[in-house]
Amino acid sequence: MGVAQGGTGPAGRPPMTGAAYRDAFALFLAGTDEKRATHAYLSDLASELPARRTFLDVGPGDGTTTRCLGRYFEHTVCIEPSAHMRELLRRNCPAATVLSAPVLEAEVRSPPVDLALLSHVLYYVPRPDWVPTVLRVLSWVEPGREALVVLQDPDNDCMRMVRHFTGARFALSELAADLRTSSAAHADTVGAMRRMTLPARYHSTSLADTVTVARFHLGVHIQGERETLPDSRELESYVRDHFADPDGGYTIPHAHEVLHIERVPAS
Repeated sequence: MGVAQGGTGPAGRPPMTGAAYRDAFALFLAGTDEKRATHAYLSDLASELPARRTFLDVGPGDGTTTRCLGRYFEHTVCIEPSAHMRELLRRNCPAATVLSAPVLEAEVRSPPVDLALLSHVLYYVPRPDWVPTVLRVLSWVEPGREALVVLQDPDNDCMRMVRHFTGARFALSELAADLRTSSAAHADTVGAMRRMTLPARYHSTSLADTVTVARFHLGVHIQGERETLPDSRELESYVRDHFADPDGGYTIPHAHEVLHIERVPAS
């Protein structure tokens, strides 16, 4: 994930940037089972591929997932425009080829890509560019292989909070529908599609930490929908009302969707 940017104003607080963003992201990762669930799913998928020449990770961030999946492949290519994330990525995945250009400008020259991953990338891509971005990635994928797109389930509790405060909605069902609509023009590219849901949750015994994580998620998804985040009292009230557990802790369910998009097999 990159750093979400936004303005400031009297109605709330600015989205997180820089160190505050990274600290909140680390706090979220420490309390969520997301990586365990998604890594197990993706690892099972990668291990069953008939060929594992190149893994393409688009927007890999610090490379935690890249490192997990890269061990199954002969070669790993990453597209990461963020300079800060590229620095962390090179530490975690020193053997990977790292490209700094955005997806629509990047050139992937490697052995055939047997698996491509766009995990939580489309939050940062303007909606009109979703289909061009996915088609660009599919153009690098070996016929008969897949690109995977991961976003949060738009109907999970975390995304209901996002929608409550910002109005933003990100749905892979809409991407799939748009790809089907454009499939006649890209009949040699877009093949079968299927969606899977992976459960995930963040848990903490600290109200302050949960509020910080909630603010982090709002900052990621704000993307121009609202200039500022809600103030602390408003967000804390929402967390108490919606995420409090009977045992005194706090849980934010944030199930993920995975859209499998096949590149049309060769004739």
